[in-house]
Amino acid sequence: MKNINLTSLRLITADIKTLVQFFENATLLPAKWYTEDFAEIVSTSCTLAIGSTRTLALFGEGIAQPATNRSVIIEFLVEDVDRDYERIKELTQDIVQKPTTMPWGNRSLLFRDTDGNLINFFTPVSPEAVKKFAS
Repeated sequence: MKNINLTSLRLITADIKTLVQFFENATLLPAKWYTEDFAEIVSTSCTLAIGSTRTLALFGEGIAQPATNRSVIIEFLVEDVDRDYERIKELTQDIVQKPTTMPWGNRSLLFRDTDGNLINFFTPVSPEAVKKFAS
């Protein structure tokens, strides 16, 4: 294989039902449940996998700890971040940054999911950013 393609991000949680429901409501995409401990939310470009802590036993004990992420931002390209803000602020009180236009040309909304993971909904607004994400 010549190319490496990011196909999925996986979150591990102690409360899978709550986290999956949060992402279904935030993204307006349905989750596909494979077992009671594993679900995926599939978009056109990437899959967000969500596993319960019980799935860790399949990989080895102590390899991940739920609700402790403080370095990764999960980003979603959205059509209208200002419109989505009106919906997201009803889902969470943990809005980190209201929609703000960033120096690199994206209008960005930062908030946390129910496990404290940082989520960025963004819409390109500058000509350069729009061109970057076109097609």
